[in-house]
Amino acid sequence: MFEILLSICLGIGLAASAGFRVFIPLLFASIAAYFEVIPLHESWQWAGSLTAVIVLGVAAAVELLAYYIPFVDNLLDTISVPLAAIAGTVVMVSVAANMNPVFTWTLAIIAGGGTAAAISTTTSAARATSTATTGGFGNPVISTVEAGFSSVLSVLSIAFAPLAVIVVFFLLIGMRKLYNKLFKKKKDEVVVG
Repeated sequence: MFEILLSICLGIGLAASAGFRVFIPLLFASIAAYFEVIPLHESWQWAGSLTAVIVLGVAAAVELLAYYIPFVDNLLDTISVPLAAIAGTVVMVSVAANMNPVFTWTLAIIAGGGTAAAISTTTSAARATSTATTGGFGNPVISTVEAGFSSVLSVLSIAFAPLAVIVVFFLLIGMRKLYNKLFKKKKDEVVVG
């Protein structure tokens, strides 16, 4: 039972990380599995191979760099929510241990994909606001913060998954407040204008 709870915590932490960057948590999970720090579900053993580490490393590097290119970052945001939801679901399934597949996939879609999509929606709104208010000059700061959150949350999830879930809980509350603040401001501007 403890192993199942630990794998759920690990999955939620990595899924939340996917809301900031799609490939960073997949890369960290792959590296951790390669060095046998975390177990992967039996059908996901390939994700712990050296080939997977290399491919995900390249994908993560390209994703990180692309978010520093003006207008490309906004273009990526248009597809980031569904990609984050998919990545959150995939990473949750890959670390799920000894659970019924119906339960695993249900949990992965709701907790994994849902958490990643919620975070990605908020970060996309923050970047859109930054683009509108700074002409895109503030976007590299947001990209750096997102990459940092994704990396730290991935490492925390692998090192101590229960703490990562607590961090995710408070992160979601804070991001909801930020999201409401961003859209309340826009709503107020529309009413005034």
